[in-house]
Amino acid sequence: MRPPNLRTSLLAVLRNVTILGSGSGGNSVYIETGETRLLIDAGLSARQIGLRLAQIGRTFDSISAILLTHEHGDHTNALSVLAKRQSIPVYCNRLTQEAVADQLGFAFPHRQFATGATFEIGDVAVESFAVPHDAQDPTGFMIRTAASTIGLVTDLGHVTRLVIERLRRANILILESNHDVQMLQDDVRRPWHLKQRILSRHGHLSNEAAAAAAVQLASEELKHLVLYHLSQDCNQPGLARQAVGEQLAKIGASHIQVETAAQDSPMAIYNLPEIPTPQPAV
Repeated sequence: MRPPNLRTSLLAVLRNVTILGSGSGGNSVYIETGETRLLIDAGLSARQIGLRLAQIGRTFDSISAILLTHEHGDHTNALSVLAKRQSIPVYCNRLTQEAVADQLGFAFPHRQFATGATFEIGDVAVESFAVPHDAQDPTGFMIRTAASTIGLVTDLGHVTRLVIERLRRANILILESNHDVQMLQDDVRRPWHLKQRILSRHGHLSNEAAAAAAVQLASEELKHLVLYHLSQDCNQPGLARQAVGEQLAKIGASHIQVETAAQDSPMAIYNLPEIPTPQPAV
């Protein structure tokens, strides 16, 4: 899908992509271009998001918009506070908006899009697409600027042809790698029905499934692959990186840097240093 003719696309310089936090305890990604500052999901507490934004020199006041992938609490936790205290536009589809409003107990200000639509926020194009998960209308996103693309897909039970098609030619890919199948099966704290849900075609991606998707999405343009939404109890960063890295090595995709997102601290994937403002001569 071609991005729309953005009014300022030639000025859209990717400046920052930071995972504020990802895992069982909440998920949120910060993306900044020359004009636009986005949060994809707000699943940490509002306090934690604020603290982690401060670590990269940003505040809620600077956020242009929040994009929601779906209504589950580990992606929407901060909205109960942000909807009351901040005036940040929230972009979501109708069914997600209705589900979140029901959870919050009040209607929150939002801007609605239809899943599959492409829309503009500032100097970026946002492409939305459907993913298979047990939520009302879950979506993935491709964020496009004139020179860079960031794909994000999380909380999906399997990788569809549509997902592969939409994420092709990403420069940065944020991809769920939720669990190690053996660790999940051996976990004595999870009841069998929950394990079945996670392993289902509308559950979450295993490390092996993420590796298979990475092979399909490997391209010369893809430079950074971040494994996202790792289970705290049923996965380990080393296992996720090994599963994906081994499959990429088999196809000679050694140029792709594979990393795992952390739950407890921000992780910068891409950060263009600020250009100091020239000071007048004394």
